[in-house]
Amino acid sequence: MAENRQDDDTATGHRSTVRSLLRLWPYARAVRRRLAVSVAAALVAMLSVLGVPLVLGRIVDGPLAEHDLSGLWPLIGVLLVLGLVEATLFYTRRVVLARPLAGLETAMRGDLFAKLQRLPISFHERWGSGQLLSRATADMYTMRLFLAFPLVFLVVNSVMFLVGTAVMFTQDWRLALIILLPAVPLFVLTRRFEAGYSGASRRAQDQNGDLATVIEESVLGIRILKAFGRHRSMAERFRAQAHDLRRTELRKAGLLANLWAVIVGLPEIALGCALAAGAYLVAHDELSAGTLVAFLSTALALRWPVESLGWLLAYANEAATAADRFFEVLDEPETADPGTAEGLGAPDGIRFTGVRFRYPDAPDDTPDLLAGIDLHIRSGETMALVGATGSGKTTLTALLPRLYEAGAGTITLDGLDIRDLPRERLRELVAVAFEEPTLFSATVRENVLMGAPGADDQQLRAALATAQASFVDKLPDGVDTEVGEQGLSLSGGQRQRLALARAVVGEPAFLVLDDPLSALDVHTEALVERALRQVLGATTALVVAHRPSTVLLADRVAVLSDGRIEAVGTHQDLLRDCAHYRELMSGESAPTPEAVLVSEGGTTR
Repeated sequence: MAENRQDDDTATGHRSTVRSLLRLWPYARAVRRRLAVSVAAALVAMLSVLGVPLVLGRIVDGPLAEHDLSGLWPLIGVLLVLGLVEATLFYTRRVVLARPLAGLETAMRGDLFAKLQRLPISFHERWGSGQLLSRATADMYTMRLFLAFPLVFLVVNSVMFLVGTAVMFTQDWRLALIILLPAVPLFVLTRRFEAGYSGASRRAQDQNGDLATVIEESVLGIRILKAFGRHRSMAERFRAQAHDLRRTELRKAGLLANLWAVIVGLPEIALGCALAAGAYLVAHDELSAGTLVAFLSTALALRWPVESLGWLLAYANEAATAADRFFEVLDEPETADPGTAEGLGAPDGIRFTGVRFRYPDAPDDTPDLLAGIDLHIRSGETMALVGATGSGKTTLTALLPRLYEAGAGTITLDGLDIRDLPRERLRELVAVAFEEPTLFSATVRENVLMGAPGADDQQLRAALATAQASFVDKLPDGVDTEVGEQGLSLSGGQRQRLALARAVVGEPAFLVLDDPLSALDVHTEALVERALRQVLGATTALVVAHRPSTVLLADRVAVLSDGRIEAVGTHQDLLRDCAHYRELMSGESAPTPEAVLVSEGGTTR
């Protein structure tokens, strides 16, 4: 699976959990006051819990020891007040943080989505869609939950533990030392736990992303799976990855169980020892019974801060790995876009001069896919581009709107280098229709008007007419019919016609069509070609063609071979003079009667 993933050792061995979490601060800064209020409320609530042991000590040494029930009721009232304060403050903490943290999550998700839109096509070719989806959903939830609960309690429980320890030392330093004996082994254990749990958390999150990719591919490719009877093999693939994730989650659970066993067990042993020692001191009149009750109650109140350590550390590590995954995308370099020009020069059409290109993941010992393209498409001209499969036709067309960046050479529109144009402006000037039409879960209208958001209904109808897409009027809601994910509710030819309509709706100055009629039947193709001639007459166009009927839409034809333009000329001239072109058009090395007939009977614009 194509994805950019850190190795577990890299992700955990050389990464500080605190440093990873601190990267969230630019987002958390916006809610810092709410966080502070939440921490303060939780802190006061937890400290009120420490007041309970002191009141209990007073009850034992006071009213109970002196058999004075009149003095008992005020102290019981204090306990009730402390309980109400704790409940009220915890409620306040939840209410204070709920809305701002939801806004924070929305802002982070928005930044991630915007970054994905800006990143080059090469990035999306390397990353699995499920990996990106899991970062935008599950990882966001993990980080938000960390800020809402674990972060607050890491601060609150730490303060409560320090204050509670100080209180125990004021009550009896000998018993306090016994209670603190497990601190050293717990510190060592938690450090080891963090190292192992970070790696397991990262692995589980990546495996979740892989699983999401399998699910997405299965849903989008359900027709192929059913047609070839491969649903069982896909189910096996899903099951294998689900079992891998299960093993990782069980390893996480095992690590956490081991930590909790020690975190709970050692303090319980220390508490038992402190109880025995305290009973001995009370028996020898070295400690009052009330003080022992207060001490043990304080120690019991500190059980939650200690026992929660495992959960807090686990969630902190998961949030840290989620933050790493989030910032892996945000840290991806974007292609520079220094263009500032808005207008074009004098009409000159499209020029490719010495253009070279190779894919970033291509082996070093392979030649460039495009090895020096020199081509001039005159202003107002339609140029057909033909070549063998894999010759780089689609890649060449993708360079024009800068979906890929040329490795060398220049591409100009009316004399202006496309790198001097902001991408947004460039893509307003250049419209593209790909061979594989992509539609979105939106209405027909919304899908077509992606090509020109400001187009009116008349332009929409004209574009649909050009693409011979009258079928939309028969849909349940006409142009306002939802076409479903990937437009799977439509046929391949219908999707291709809507994609063509999207390309021409804005009456672009430059038009790139990548074999736009491949999915159409002969009759519909002829109708589309007839209507398309009018559109091509008002623009400068580059059309990738595989069939003579599409070639005849063009004024001239360019033959791409071995990364270079082998020949340029009219369809008739190339049939006569270029053996490679004859082979591409007819499958033979000499003109066939059919090719001659097309040559003699066809007309060019």
